[in-house]
Amino acid sequence: MLLKFQSIATACLWLGGAVGFLPEVSALDQEHVRQVAIIGAGAAGSSAAYHLQKYAEEHGVAVNITVFEKTNHVGGRTLTINPFGNSSLRVELGASIFIKKNHIMYDAMQEFGLEPRDPDVGSDPELGIWDGESFVFQVNENHSFWWNAYKVVMKYGFFAPRRTQKLMETTINKFLQLYETPFFPFRSLTQRAYELGLVEITGVTGEQLLKKNSVGDLYAHDIVQASTRVNYASNLARIHGLDTMVSMAPEGAMAVHGGNWQIFSNMVKRSNAYLALNTSVVSIKLAPEQTSGLPRYIIGTESSGEEVENPVVFDSVVLANPFQFSKISAADGVIQNPIDEIPYVQLHVTIFASPFRYSPAFFGLTDAKDVPGTILTTLGKDDEPTSGVNGAGKAGFFSISTLRKVINPETEKEEYLYKIFSPEKVTPEFLSRLFGVEVPDFFTAQNKGDNTVVDPISWYYPAVFYSYPQALPRVTFQDPIIGPGLYYTSGMESFISTMETNALMGKNVARLIVDDALGVSSGYSTEDGDGYGVGMDRAQKVVCDRGRGHGGQMEVPKTKPTEPPVTADL
Repeated sequence: MLLKFQSIATACLWLGGAVGFLPEVSALDQEHVRQVAIIGAGAAGSSAAYHLQKYAEEHGVAVNITVFEKTNHVGGRTLTINPFGNSSLRVELGASIFIKKNHIMYDAMQEFGLEPRDPDVGSDPELGIWDGESFVFQVNENHSFWWNAYKVVMKYGFFAPRRTQKLMETTINKFLQLYETPFFPFRSLTQRAYELGLVEITGVTGEQLLKKNSVGDLYAHDIVQASTRVNYASNLARIHGLDTMVSMAPEGAMAVHGGNWQIFSNMVKRSNAYLALNTSVVSIKLAPEQTSGLPRYIIGTESSGEEVENPVVFDSVVLANPFQFSKISAADGVIQNPIDEIPYVQLHVTIFASPFRYSPAFFGLTDAKDVPGTILTTLGKDDEPTSGVNGAGKAGFFSISTLRKVINPETEKEEYLYKIFSPEKVTPEFLSRLFGVEVPDFFTAQNKGDNTVVDPISWYYPAVFYSYPQALPRVTFQDPIIGPGLYYTSGMESFISTMETNALMGKNVARLIVDDALGVSSGYSTEDGDGYGVGMDRAQKVVCDRGRGHGGQMEVPKTKPTEPPVTADL
């Protein structure tokens, strides 16, 4: 099937909670209750808490869960803001959409009784792809599928979109096996990537993958690259093939009415965890007395500028945020499998309201009606496919969307709500050119949420995210076990970075914690047929995991970790 352009226009992947109560447990029972700390209440941490409680109840494992969150909200990079202070206008600032094939997100939304919404409602249907000099392709999403498909075929031919669609479907179907036995759970993401044949996709750039599968250069440059830029702020030559295919798979995009963060807030509520908001974990160290033969952990936290040791000694700790940004001090002997420090994309997200429409002169046009409301970008003819600020090319930004029309409460007049993804801060000079009117220098100095009218920008909200890793080609990934009873979720982000995949890693870690408590050796090589190891008792497995970090029976890959394998035709 040909690419559905409605999906491209909305495919912006990216991301107060409920407080549970720690049950009272007698001193005798304490020995039989597994104490679990989860650091971070984003997609991975919330999912870990929710699924840990479910698995524990299912298998009769007693757990107490404590979730530490340094901010005042659950959901991590899933954030909403209220233009003009009006909650009825709530807009996703972070992770914006998920799809029906995102089983964890979709199933949780239904289980919690949350209302789905179409993220395109109210947005401008005109979509254009701009290379910094001209629009290379335009489409109206209100037109029929067949008319838009005809326009695609007329410019790019039949085979390029068809081959891209087939490649995407084959890749996603391989990935979806990670949810089921024998591939779930997993102690080594690298092992599973090899077993599923996905290193053939992650080991090459999106550009190389498309060439290998005979996708035309023009379609790759215009359509696919516009999708990788809006989803991952990356050009095809600087992003691996798996994230490229994920960018092309947003059919059936949806969001939760009122904010996607509600899925994760409900996960924490259902977990019965004790939730410590506004509490930063600053240290992890080994408890001095070890009664079980396996390490236990003491966590130091900081709240209101004061550092204290948490009174609970934890059997398991889940690091559910990127460790390099956490500022956590880990004592010697805690982290036995080193955590990779990887480069993240710094993305500026700017949402604002204005009574003005785009100036046609900015895009080299003369008539305002020729300017689409949603603009994705690709590289210009002489642009280099680099990363960061220079990677935006002549366009200077990754996307601009007209989200909807809103009423300015000060003027009671209709205005437009815009959202910009860019590699650096949006400036008054840029906005002056974009709208063809002078935007004063002082407008960016407003306090967030200030309702003071500043013409021509009446409301303004800037944010900066370390949104996702720079997904350069790789064939090895951070394992989820980094020490005895110590788990890490953010290794998933270099594989695929979405709300759903972070939630999947949280679920995976939850399964491993319960299996370890039961003495079940799960998550090893699938060569045994069921994902369970053979011929080694649990203690031996633990030594292999914790010493090597690659799963007790992991087979040595056929290619060296630094050698991208040859891409298969799919």
